[in-house]
Amino acid sequence: MNIRNFCIIAHIDHGKSTLADRMMEKTETLAQRELKEQHLDTMDLERERGITIKLTPVRMHWQGVTLNLIDTPGHTDFRYEVSRSLAAVEGAILLVDASQGIQAQTLAVLYMAMEHSLTIIPVLNKIDLPAADPERVSRDVVKLLNCKQEDILLISAKEGKGIEEVLDAVVARIPAPACHAERSRSMALIFDALMDTYRGAVAYVRMVEGEFAKGDRIHLIGTHTSLEIQDTGHFSPKYISDPKLTEGQIGYIVTGAKDVLQVRTGDTIASSGDLPPLPGYKHVQPMVFAGLYPTDADDYPQLRESLERLSLNDAAIVFETERNAALGNGFRCGFLGLLHMDIVQERLEREYDCDLIITAPSVLYEVQLQAKNPGEVVRTSLLKENEPDTACISNPADFPDPTYIKEIREPWVTLEIVCRSDDIGPIMQMVQSRRGVYEGLEYLEGERAVLHFEVPLQGIVLDFFDQMKSLSSGYASMSYEPLGYRSGDLVKLQILLLGEPTEALSTIVHRSEGHAVGSLVCKRLKDVLPKQQFQIPIQAAIGAKIVARETLPALRKDVTGYLYGGDVSRKKKLLEKQKKGKKRMKQFGKVMLTQEAFLSVLKR
Repeated sequence: MNIRNFCIIAHIDHGKSTLADRMMEKTETLAQRELKEQHLDTMDLERERGITIKLTPVRMHWQGVTLNLIDTPGHTDFRYEVSRSLAAVEGAILLVDASQGIQAQTLAVLYMAMEHSLTIIPVLNKIDLPAADPERVSRDVVKLLNCKQEDILLISAKEGKGIEEVLDAVVARIPAPACHAERSRSMALIFDALMDTYRGAVAYVRMVEGEFAKGDRIHLIGTHTSLEIQDTGHFSPKYISDPKLTEGQIGYIVTGAKDVLQVRTGDTIASSGDLPPLPGYKHVQPMVFAGLYPTDADDYPQLRESLERLSLNDAAIVFETERNAALGNGFRCGFLGLLHMDIVQERLEREYDCDLIITAPSVLYEVQLQAKNPGEVVRTSLLKENEPDTACISNPADFPDPTYIKEIREPWVTLEIVCRSDDIGPIMQMVQSRRGVYEGLEYLEGERAVLHFEVPLQGIVLDFFDQMKSLSSGYASMSYEPLGYRSGDLVKLQILLLGEPTEALSTIVHRSEGHAVGSLVCKRLKDVLPKQQFQIPIQAAIGAKIVARETLPALRKDVTGYLYGGDVSRKKKLLEKQKKGKKRMKQFGKVMLTQEAFLSVLKR
């Protein structure tokens, strides 16, 4: 079978999209005038930020062989996109920057590729850079993959050097898709999908057996849906219509489904409804949770529809309805990380025209209850299967009364940090200040080391990445994997404005961090909350105990400005009158929360 299916995997900014551009240029997939930098990054957000967010497939031809390439993201928040790409291919190009060497995410994606038993082609990129050290990095790669020195290809994707050798290696080393002698049935795996305004749901598929043609009746096994194929084709990288898709190919099927919930990533498309499903993808477990609310309550239905449509294209988002006293109706959403959350917010605002408020992010906690309080129902999350008497809670507002809590468990992760030898001390100090447990240290070639830790997820989701980069002058890189839940002394930190608890700003912290986090949040709020005509006390409390306080002074106005001359008692009388008025206002006063107030909690 003259087909090779492969993807490019690497750490962030090691040149995946540039290599894909050069491959399309060499194979003449696109005319020279059509080519632009990072051609497969079609989203405005991807082009602005210079990162790949979505996997992108493209079909090329080289020496009579059809090459199906999937360009993947490098950031740890989009690793679900990478795992889906790996399930649709037989081989992977492992791209390593010849100046930076092996990074944390290089290791993470390589282990994922090995789990899928893929053929790995090691490639060193950016050999034209003055700082490049191909010999040192080659030794690291040989040690990591246990391969021969001559198996490693040296290229410069920017200059276009060595691209032909990579294409030849793909044809020579990556196996062709397995053939099935039995052609009585047809099956395909959906590895991505999107909603087209005119044609309904479009499924990106890897054909596993048989063939599908326009007009065929198909069955989606997972959602028990039967549809008729409107169109089939491949990516070049635009949609190119074909009469049919055959075994081993990667392409698209226009299902025409108008309901977003009918076509799901990881589902199986089959010629008959009674066929067993293909092994799909393991269910993705969200890491970070935040509330999304429309700024105008009337936009709630639009936000629901937008989230449903976006979840088709981004299968890692999980959401459920939620009500907040301050913000009204909205959704509790699960994301894979803070960058993922940021991208989802921007996509909703740009592509779906939503105006949003996003609450401070939190992780998912397991709360085991001693005995259920008859007067209080603990809202258990839909996002996780619960044990009896255990609530899974991601919103601090839902935390039950502490007297009914037997144990609180929080998620932990294994953390790998690749850094220079000089940065080991500061990084270990930073991780341990976030309750991290040191597990081990390995040295790579030269002056670089891999540090292994076990850390509570809450400690690394907020500003950990920025701190790590600043401590290591930008050299360190990290990746993490879920480890499970562990018991901890966790408490709910409430923020009180004018003595009233503001649930939207409450967070869950370890008791030892209560004072530090509380005083930081109070200081931030003092800077961002708009002044009122009366004084506003900003307090942080754990239960009935106030752990930090700041006071936002009243907005002052010179009420005596128009008085001239006369006795000083005139001024005093006027100021007393104003003081009484402000006291009365304070009794009826309300503090409006702005988006900056939420962000100040987020960026602690």
